[in-house]
Amino acid sequence: MPYRWQTPAAGEPGTELHLWPHQSLSARGFSIFILSFFLLALIPFFGLVGTVLLWALLPFMLAAVGGIWVAIRWNARDRQVLEILTLSPERTRLVRHNPRGPDQCWDSDTYWVSVVLHEAGGPVPYYVTLKGAGREVEIGAFLSEDERKALYAELRDQVRQLSRP
Repeated sequence: MPYRWQTPAAGEPGTELHLWPHQSLSARGFSIFILSFFLLALIPFFGLVGTVLLWALLPFMLAAVGGIWVAIRWNARDRQVLEILTLSPERTRLVRHNPRGPDQCWDSDTYWVSVVLHEAGGPVPYYVTLKGAGREVEIGAFLSEDERKALYAELRDQVRQLSRP
C-alpha cells in the first residue's frame, strides 16, 4: 500500500503515518514507453518515404510524441504529493507537501480528533477525513477505495488508542 506507519524512537509515545500516491511508471519504463510509441508511430511513415507527404505529416507525429512526453512528465510531478500525519497523545498534526504551492498544515488536540468515513457525498467514494480544532481535513484522497477503507480502520484504531487518558 502507498502508506507506511513509522514508530518513533524507543520510549516515545505516538506514531507517524506517511502517505503518497501510486508511482507505477519508473524512469526506465517512461523511456521504454516513449521509444515504443515513437517507433510504432513511425510504421505508417515507411510507405511515405520519398514523398512530400512524409514531410507534411512528420511534424504532427513529432508533436504527438512531444505531447505525450509533456503529459506524462506533468502527471509524474503531480504525483509527488506526500502527506505526513504525526499522532501523539497530546497533538495530532497533518502536513501535506504539495508539488506546486505551499505546504498545508493542520493541528489539533488528539483527544478531540475524530476519524470520519464518508461513504458517499465526497469527491471520491469512502472519503476519509479528520475532524478537530473546528476544521475537517481530508487524508489519503489519492488512495484507492479499498486502501481508504483499510486506512480508515487503522487510523480510527490509532486515534482511539492515543486519545485514551
